[in-house]
Amino acid sequence: MRLADCHNIDDFRRLAKARLPFPVFDYIDGAADDELTKARNTAAFDTVDLVPDVLAGVETIDTSCTILGRRSALPLMLSPTAVQRAFHWQGETAVAKAAEKFGLWFGISSLATRSIEEIAALTSGPKLFQLYVHKDKGLNTHMIERCQAAKFDALALTVDTIVSGKRERCLRSGFTTPPRFTPASIWSYATRPRWTLDYLFREKFRLPNLDTHVSEGTNKAVSIAEYFNTMLDTSMDWDTAATIRQQWGGTFVLKGVMSAGDARRAVEIGADAIMISNHGGRQLDGSRAPFDQLPEIVDAVGGRIEIICDGGIRRGTHVMKALASGASAASGGRLYLYALAAAGQYGVERALGILKDEIERGMRLMGVTRVDQLTRDRLRLR
Repeated sequence: MRLADCHNIDDFRRLAKARLPFPVFDYIDGAADDELTKARNTAAFDTVDLVPDVLAGVETIDTSCTILGRRSALPLMLSPTAVQRAFHWQGETAVAKAAEKFGLWFGISSLATRSIEEIAALTSGPKLFQLYVHKDKGLNTHMIERCQAAKFDALALTVDTIVSGKRERCLRSGFTTPPRFTPASIWSYATRPRWTLDYLFREKFRLPNLDTHVSEGTNKAVSIAEYFNTMLDTSMDWDTAATIRQQWGGTFVLKGVMSAGDARRAVEIGADAIMISNHGGRQLDGSRAPFDQLPEIVDAVGGRIEIICDGGIRRGTHVMKALASGASAASGGRLYLYALAAAGQYGVERALGILKDEIERGMRLMGVTRVDQLTRDRLRLR
């Protein structure tokens, strides 16, 4: 299978599976417990149908919108995800360049493998930093101050990782950051020589936004679950979120909100946006999908705060259904991670080009010329 054979996100998943050692692929692809919520995140979009209009004059359409105060060429964001250089040696660099080329927001994680400063120098496109609140308050402040100095456009506080979900594929494979070779996985690494040689002989794997304060993840191999369970602050509460919003002083997002009550609290503390998200099904298995919760949350807070539907996006029509349900935009991680793992920057660009085409084609077939015309009367429950 070649990059040219990829015509949808699932094709990129198959190519990534062929090219990655299985512990690395399973880290991207896996989720918590029985992985029911991960599957539900995409399946939820099947519960509604789009109702098109015809003879609408769609020769010229506008797919752009404003997200978090900056113009985006599509109503789509690339969610921040951790340790991207484990998937392809270009890591966040590839995603940043592809996002800028397509005029999209993208985010980097506290556990990114490129530094805040590197990303800021690399792209003038809209950038979001995903903050994990650590027990080390000095580290939290240090990351926020670096983002301020680097003029990041928004800060997203992750609120759904008080403890790690039980990611059983990672338990079986022994995946860590940095990746390490184990007797159970050595054959998989040996039979993926391109990945293995890139990992061994290109620049050293590190977590540059953290390694000024902690060795875990850079010089000390740990699982993501171990990192979350030992390094992150389990005492984080709404007062913590309000304090961080004030300390940051810029556009502020809560990532991981899933209930209408929490959405109302986000409005009360002055958040600019929420990302309805269950962390890709990697935390609480058996929870609802973001798309399931979207109408209820829109009814509770719509108009007072931007709402980003994060997770399960695999098609342009999923983006359209999220917008029609009241979201300001949609976002996802695996939709570009599979492509990054498959072919680096070229893969991400091809995936974004496919999604762009799907959104444009879908709008024309729906009979809409602007994304704000995608309203609830365009949907029917199954």
